[in-house]
Amino acid sequence: MYIKSIDPKQILKTIIQNFGKQLVVISVAEHSAIDLKALIDCLVEQNIPFIGGIFPKVISGMEVYDDGMILTSFPNVEETYLVRGLESGSFSIPKINLEEDEDYFLFTFADGLTAYLSLYLSELYTLYGNKVSYIGAGTGSLSLKQMPCVFDKTGIYQDAAVGLIAKSKVALGVKHGWKRIAGPYVATKTNKNTVQEINWQPAFEVYKSIIREHSQKEITPNNFSSIAKAYPFGILKDNSEYVVRDPLTINDKGEIICVGEVVENTVLDILNGDNQNLIEAAEDSASQVINQLKNPKHAYISDCISRILFLEDDYHLELKAISEKLVKNNRQIPVEGALTLGEISSFGDSYLQLFNKTVVIGLFE
Repeated sequence: MYIKSIDPKQILKTIIQNFGKQLVVISVAEHSAIDLKALIDCLVEQNIPFIGGIFPKVISGMEVYDDGMILTSFPNVEETYLVRGLESGSFSIPKINLEEDEDYFLFTFADGLTAYLSLYLSELYTLYGNKVSYIGAGTGSLSLKQMPCVFDKTGIYQDAAVGLIAKSKVALGVKHGWKRIAGPYVATKTNKNTVQEINWQPAFEVYKSIIREHSQKEITPNNFSSIAKAYPFGILKDNSEYVVRDPLTINDKGEIICVGEVVENTVLDILNGDNQNLIEAAEDSASQVINQLKNPKHAYISDCISRILFLEDDYHLELKAISEKLVKNNRQIPVEGALTLGEISSFGDSYLQLFNKTVVIGLFE
């Protein structure tokens, strides 16, 4: 549910009235004026279990908000966790014992601008494999300046992740709508989330020439974000959608900084899209999930912030397409979530991935 109040006591009252003592996932829009420390203290005092993250914007139904928060509750939560140190690549994830032949999902928020976000997900998968289904989102600010952006009962953290494991089914839908226009190329030199060279040449020089040939536009450091939003990298996976990497900016060395790591010698394509294809992809993601559960109660959507920057005034059509598909037993399924810096999912039987410029929908019983 969406709540705009910045009064911790009022938020606490709303949580108790609607969710009792069930765990609550709190998705906060970055321009909310809430004192998060005061809210955390208030929830801890009343023994309300919770995890949370800060996002550029939050979603409720077909509306997008710059302030306020989304409250989402899950029953049958087995455990929560906090992981710190994602900037160093040296961190540990608590192991939670799972029963055999039971359905579980793992829901996680992680700092979308941390250096080792993909490594965190890889370590999660090493720990739990296909014993759980995974869904989550990258947190952070639209300014792309790193800040403390995940929280739990102990505080608010940067370069960190929070998560929960619940004993329940989830249906997952993942689509993006971007199409290949050039490639393949090889990221011959990288450093974490920075592509330094493509085909042994300065990354930006190669990227710039591809865009010039396709669009006759000249991309520069000054207009990089406005043009690059339409030209993400695509990493092709077997029997799956492209895993998209979003080029955020370039540094003074002509290296391209992305959301999420790009492993050295990764094969890259250059992608492009249009409004219709992106909206149809969002609709397809909802179609993927709606018939997988008998009695779905609600949906959480992780939708990349760059999609609204690309679609602009048409973004409401994406949310409309999703909502119109999420109808079960003549009942509209509530859809809430966040506009994110990276989308997290294990779609179908595939490996846990960090996506960019993608719609991830989790449908929950």
